[in-house]
Amino acid sequence: MTREADLGSLCSWLDASPTPFHAAQSATERLSAAGWQKLDRFAEGLPSRGVRIVDGSVLAWKRGAPGSPYRIIGAHTDSPNLRVQPNPETGAAGTAQLGIEIYGGVLLNSWLDRDLGLAGRVVARDGTVKMFHVGDAVARIPQLAIHLDREINDRGLLLDRHAHLTPIWGTSATGFRDWLGSVTGTDDIVAFDAQLFDTQRAAVIGRDHSLLVSGRLDNQLSCWAAVEAMVSSGATSDHTVIVVLNDHEEVGSDSVTGAGGPLLANLLAAIDHEEGLDPRRAMDRRAESWCISADNAHAVHPNYQERHDPRHGPILNAGPALKLNGNQRYATSARGAGLMRALADSEGIPLQTFVTRNNMPCGSTIGPITATNLGIEAIDIGVPQWSMHSARETVGAEDPTRLRDLLSAFANG
Repeated sequence: MTREADLGSLCSWLDASPTPFHAAQSATERLSAAGWQKLDRFAEGLPSRGVRIVDGSVLAWKRGAPGSPYRIIGAHTDSPNLRVQPNPETGAAGTAQLGIEIYGGVLLNSWLDRDLGLAGRVVARDGTVKMFHVGDAVARIPQLAIHLDREINDRGLLLDRHAHLTPIWGTSATGFRDWLGSVTGTDDIVAFDAQLFDTQRAAVIGRDHSLLVSGRLDNQLSCWAAVEAMVSSGATSDHTVIVVLNDHEEVGSDSVTGAGGPLLANLLAAIDHEEGLDPRRAMDRRAESWCISADNAHAVHPNYQERHDPRHGPILNAGPALKLNGNQRYATSARGAGLMRALADSEGIPLQTFVTRNNMPCGSTIGPITATNLGIEAIDIGVPQWSMHSARETVGAEDPTRLRDLLSAFANG
């Protein structure tokens, strides 16, 4: 595919995936179209190429020779955002508002003065689950005028997380569940997951078309790259290739569908059982395996260059970045870094290095969690980006394809 086609594919994914549930659906549809068999239960037996969706998470695999080492690519489907409370109806000063809960480490000011849509899923009394995606602007959080906050440009914007981020979605009262029923065609809704999102579509921008901007680049860009790498990795492999897209990374990963949960371990156990491996051989198999945790990295911001170590600050459009941290916030070892550098060199893919400053806190991701739970060595890598956890983020337009190609080379081994 051409660069333009790759970016078009990624932008279409981002626009279609305002929630983890939709991201999981996007991944499953792409894999199903490429010949992966959808599986609801492991007891049905494992096809050579299969995909399983669990709420906002996805497991996909392509089996190699029985007992062959695993090559696992992990990413996460969730992004920091604003989620509608179970009893959201509120309002003041002649407005109808929605009570929200802040999910993850949201860059709060980025959600002000944006046209917001709503997406998620509803559950009917009979247990039927239906997803919805309302792309029209239905809500907004207007910022206070500068005339009423004259010192804002000198002392900065101060937001009360509970009082100042309540979206307005009209001037007349409307029951939220009734509205959900009308947009989903569902009677007797007993529960829902509803998330706000910026309705502005993903776009390639810049005089030279060198930048990609969108919501949820952290970390659906990596989800897209992982799925495309699996699809393009060839019909056969010396390895058993697995893609796992977990939910709830932004809040710690401790959930049934998070990286701290049993999803991936259950799949490995099912494959080991299907191939007749005894427990000792299964342990050896894991020791021979590798996992890449793909999650975006902090790029050097031209206006805040002092926030990076100048020897380890990745920049946009210079390739994916290896993420290292001696305190194990990232899982990459020297051995893992060597593997990735050799792969990148063999494919002609530029590879950068990210290490945080000693006087700056270092984030983490699913790599250390996966390595700890499974005993499989993990490598943390990601595309550099600006405005991480904003409602609208930025990456270099050259880097998504480079990440996909590097993951594909890893899968092919």
